[in-house]
Amino acid sequence: MKCSNGLKRSKHALLLLLLSSLFIIPACGQGKAAVIGGGQIEDIPVQMEEPVVEEPPVVFKAPLTGLPVEEPITRRPFAVMINNAPAARPQSGLGQADIVYEVLAEGGVTRMIAIYQSGDEATRIGPVRSIRPYMIDLGESHHAVTVHAGASNDAFAILQQQRKEDLDEITNAGVYFWRDKSRKAPHNLYTNLEQLLEGAVKRGYATEQEEAVPTYPFRNEEDPGEGLPAGQVEVKFQLNNYRVTYEYDSGTKLYKRFINDAPHNDLDTDTQLTAANVVIMGADHKVLDDVGRLAVNLETGGEAVIFQRGNMIRGQWIRKSGDIIRFVKDNAEIPFYPGITYINVVPNEPGFDSRFTAE
Repeated sequence: MKCSNGLKRSKHALLLLLLSSLFIIPACGQGKAAVIGGGQIEDIPVQMEEPVVEEPPVVFKAPLTGLPVEEPITRRPFAVMINNAPAARPQSGLGQADIVYEVLAEGGVTRMIAIYQSGDEATRIGPVRSIRPYMIDLGESHHAVTVHAGASNDAFAILQQQRKEDLDEITNAGVYFWRDKSRKAPHNLYTNLEQLLEGAVKRGYATEQEEAVPTYPFRNEEDPGEGLPAGQVEVKFQLNNYRVTYEYDSGTKLYKRFINDAPHNDLDTDTQLTAANVVIMGADHKVLDDVGRLAVNLETGGEAVIFQRGNMIRGQWIRKSGDIIRFVKDNAEIPFYPGITYINVVPNEPGFDSRFTAE
């Protein structure tokens, strides 16, 4: 009986040995498995999963504001002359502009040149008003089609003799504007980008960029910036009823715009106009006639102050042929924060610093 039990144990042991030879043993670090059976070893490839690498999202930026957009913007800008007489306020569509210049026309009245590239096509823009030579210059520096209703004699001569690409409600594009009968003429003329694009096509103007539109450098949103603290600035063009104030809001990191101490709102949205960057630049102004028409020197450069994130930076403005006006400090261009920029062009006389008060 003892021998029989020993034989059984031997058979069990042999059976276990045979079964163990069928097990699959991973081969360390080789991506294969070793199979042991019949005294032979065979390598079998094992499918390894590739690591998943997530592509970073593509972020497009609007050329003139640096703000994120859903797709690249290649549309040619439009530079619209916006009426700023008291009877024309509040205006429509300034909050959709990429850049807004405010300049003197004549008699102490200011006008706005609003540069539109990334705004909504259906937004109403206006009231639209007439153009001056230096306003043509500002618009064209952004490679824009200029948009206006009439012109001074000098401006009209430039438009005609140099065959400028413009849309004028009076002479060549009246169908692409309309009058708001609830407001008194001439402070009631409007258009929108949809109409302007249609008008540009009809006139044979390019509506896509034929060459890159000049842009400004932009700071990272987290950049703390530079300069001396200044949470408010008042701009004095000439007349008291065109006194503009910008107040910094630390919550939104934007400057709220006021005219004569009242919020400057959009007529259609009833929201206050804001800017990420506010520039005041001094230029030589020369009165040309008894009407008060002006020549404004936008070529030779001069003093400038830039307001960002509650700080004021003192610098200069410079201009190269064929380029936009740029703002520098210590020979380096001052970057803007992403968003709308307001550029206020004030007379140098009687002194640049007399044209603004910052605190």
